[in-house]
Amino acid sequence: MHLAQTDLTRAAAEALDDADPLAGFRDRFAGVEDGLLYLDGNSLGRMPRDTPAALARVAEQEWGRGLVGSWASWIDVGTRVGDVIGTGVLGARPGEVLMANTTTVDLYELVVAAADARPGRDVLVCCADDFPTDRYVVAGIAAARGMTVREVPADVDEGLDPADLAAALDERVAVVVLSAVAYRSGALADVPAVTAAARDAGALVVWDLSHAAGAVELDLAANGVDLAVGCTYKYLNGGPGAPAFLYVRGELQESLRQPIWGWFGQRDQFAMGPVYDPVPGIGRFATGTPPVLAAAAVEVGARLVAEAGIDRLAAKGRALTGLLVDLADAHLAPHGVALASPRDAARRGSHVTLAHPHAWQLTQALVDRGVVPDFRTPDRVRLGPAPLYTRFVDVWDAVDRFRLLLEDGGWAAYPEERAPVT
Repeated sequence: MHLAQTDLTRAAAEALDDADPLAGFRDRFAGVEDGLLYLDGNSLGRMPRDTPAALARVAEQEWGRGLVGSWASWIDVGTRVGDVIGTGVLGARPGEVLMANTTTVDLYELVVAAADARPGRDVLVCCADDFPTDRYVVAGIAAARGMTVREVPADVDEGLDPADLAAALDERVAVVVLSAVAYRSGALADVPAVTAAARDAGALVVWDLSHAAGAVELDLAANGVDLAVGCTYKYLNGGPGAPAFLYVRGELQESLRQPIWGWFGQRDQFAMGPVYDPVPGIGRFATGTPPVLAAAAVEVGARLVAEAGIDRLAAKGRALTGLLVDLADAHLAPHGVALASPRDAARRGSHVTLAHPHAWQLTQALVDRGVVPDFRTPDRVRLGPAPLYTRFVDVWDAVDRFRLLLEDGGWAAYPEERAPVT
């Protein structure tokens, strides 16, 4: 499912849409008929049409009528929805994924638990170009525990060089924190190879799957991944502020103790005992009361991804981004736009980043022309076609509007100063 360089016509993109086995999923999302070319699914996914009814059911029936009695079905919502995400999206086994908290809190829990499981080691490794939350959490844990942070350099466009990571691994390293897909460039890490290298050095890896879950094949169990976290509001379409998930390989669960001792992780929870005694299994990584309403939206989005099949979604994602790269080469590069993502589709997630000195002004102008990307520092326009609902013709039209904008210079009328939210 890829266009040859010699066939970049709109008709060819339409033909790909006609042959797309996932085309029917588009109509299961709200707003797709409004003509907006939404290429920011890697930041906030569209709302599934079934989500309002799921929220209304929980609010009106379970909360409105069932009141506190509905806790009989709510009590295990974190593990129930976690299994939907784990088995349907991540290639995990049942009982290895928990939906809970935010990505930041989940990351904190797992990094501390992993560091405690490697006594005598005093170094945390992260990537210098990783998402800010990941670097900040690592730095905060290191500061609190008297540990050292090693930030491995990474090319802002091509991602982490495995040789640089290998050079940072030694007998002092306790935990490595890395993103499976780089938030800025979309560079895809070699998850099994990095996991194996860290394990050989005696360290544990905590993977951030936020820009990967629902868009690339992860196969956590098959790839020997030990620990991971991720958000649900991007490709899983769980909605703004939707709760995150964490993954702990089954064989590690009993040997790890996370640092936030909340009553939802307690054995015999309603005994209200005086001493914290974590429940067996993934439930020991729970903390407080789960967000029941938000969980209903996450479940709808995750089930859609599972129904579509992550293998088919990943293949379409590669095809969509491949088309985007080809069109950018043909129509945007002559105007000073440069590819700021790996060119090889096998090394990309499902978003493509383009560099231009006036990227912020271009981003604002694109939004006003019906194309929604986002801006990333220092000078990047990031375009994220989500394979569940983005068409090939959407990519073609978006690049065409981008081209026209560059030709007419209309972007120059927009402010250079960045807004608080980009």
